[in-house]
Amino acid sequence: MAEQEMVDWLNDRSDFQRCFVCGMRNPCGLRLSFQQEAGRVYADFTGDEAHQGFPGVVHGGILASILDEAMGRVPVATEHRWVMTARLELRYRAPARTGVPLRVWAEATDSRARMIRIKGWIAPVAQPEAIVCEADGTFLPLPDEVRNEAVAQWPGLAGFFGGEVTSQ
Repeated sequence: MAEQEMVDWLNDRSDFQRCFVCGMRNPCGLRLSFQQEAGRVYADFTGDEAHQGFPGVVHGGILASILDEAMGRVPVATEHRWVMTARLELRYRAPARTGVPLRVWAEATDSRARMIRIKGWIAPVAQPEAIVCEADGTFLPLPDEVRNEAVAQWPGLAGFFGGEVTSQ
């Protein structure tokens, strides 16, 4: 798959685009754009006042959402399959300051037909070794009926899911 096709598949360009983390048409969303590098998925995010929990610190739930979304994109990039989160375990290691550009990374640690294990981490772009949050997760294949229902409601999603799905 050509690099531009993969970028288009990693990022919803359909008429939906309502995801809280990556939807460009969600006025309350984070609007992250995902990229791929050497089997990893990454995106950049800079939290502002609207994303804080404690003053000057990005809310942990925002970090969890970003990690979950990045981790779920790994099988798309590496195996061309969509998944859903079965388990997500997070460790917060340091405050993620607002106004500081952050990068989320995710990569697979184990992949099988019925599940994939993925790790992810967030660190300041300028200090990639200074991890502020990390996660381990288990992801399961997205059921065909979920994809089919989404495509029935938003036909443009068929291309985002890599073609129309009926059954496996």
